[in-house]
Amino acid sequence: MLIQWFPGHMTKAIRMMEDNVKLVDCLIYVLDARAIGASFNPSLNKVAGTKPILYVINKADLVNRADLNGWLEQFRDEQKLFVVTNSASGKTAKVVDGLRKLNSEMIERYLAKGANRSIRAMVVGIPNSGKSTLINSLCGAKRTITGDRPGVTRGKQWVNLAKGIELLDTPGTLWPSFDNQTYALHLAFVGSINEDILNTEDLAIELIKYLKVNHVEGLKERYKLTEIPEDIHELLEIMAKNRGFLLKGGIFDIERLCKAVLDDFRKQKYGNIMLEHSND
Repeated sequence: MLIQWFPGHMTKAIRMMEDNVKLVDCLIYVLDARAIGASFNPSLNKVAGTKPILYVINKADLVNRADLNGWLEQFRDEQKLFVVTNSASGKTAKVVDGLRKLNSEMIERYLAKGANRSIRAMVVGIPNSGKSTLINSLCGAKRTITGDRPGVTRGKQWVNLAKGIELLDTPGTLWPSFDNQTYALHLAFVGSINEDILNTEDLAIELIKYLKVNHVEGLKERYKLTEIPEDIHELLEIMAKNRGFLLKGGIFDIERLCKAVLDDFRKQKYGNIMLEHSND
């Protein structure tokens, strides 16, 4: 299946970020730990320019630490400043520490003049990466709009933290064209692409193919499979039968099954899964 999604509001969002990046000292770049490679948006790299960046590897609880370590080593080799967190858990103190470290020279310059100055950071990332949840966690209150679907944040929002930090929340954005369709699939798996433009059955089939190769035991356990037939449609029918997804007359409810396959992935029913490794 071919995936392309770049709605008009993303074009406006990129322009807004380009206009406002001069107002901030740095960027907080939120990455989804399940798909770190796909989380890097070339458009956002262009927006950042020469501004320093703190990379927040978010949703780290959804992957195994052993799988994540390769990425962390790569980030260290590339001298990227990063923190690992799960914004939904509220454990985000490391982000504040990282911001202060990233802007330490600026802070020291102002202190030398006898002045305190807030750190201003633009928060960027792909849709559904957890940007707004991260900000809400840092604030200790629900000040931004969050959701489990892409495109919830549509405009810029300034948020003041009590810790001398000002954050500019921005809409989740992708890039105009997916040259890497593997990354596009991964973004669709994790829910960063609007499902209204996707064929749910095709997407579920692609996910099943991935699981058959990389996490077959998780697939077998979830759907009570003793074997995996080669024919994908036969497999879908067995999975639907085992989950009790049947319509009147004993017809297999494949549509319901396919939605369940995707939902199960996002709820870690197959276990913790990292879609991309640093050496891929």
